Amino acid sequence: MVRQPLTPEQVEAGRRLGVVLRRARAGRDLAAVAHAAGISPETLRKIETGRLPSPGFGTVVCLGEALGVPIEELAATWRGNGGLPLEAVS
Repeated sequence: MVRQPLTPEQVEAGRRLGVVLRRARAGRDLAAVAHAAGISPETLRKIETGRLPSPGFGTVVCLGEALGVPIEELAATWRGNGGLPLEAVS
């Protein structure tokens, strides 16, 4: 199966998601949060910086649980309804 390239809107959504996750992690150790979510620290780093703009659903769910962020909030962020200004992504 060939994966279609992400649209600019999907890339932007991934950046917003990364910003929200990075803010939720705040002062917590990246490796500890990644471990709690069952992913590698490098994967979390890529998600937070927007280099992995389309993480798997299970990954997002596990990160939400590890960070105490409801999946509904993460979904709203992805859709652009999370109230995060675009400038915060840059």
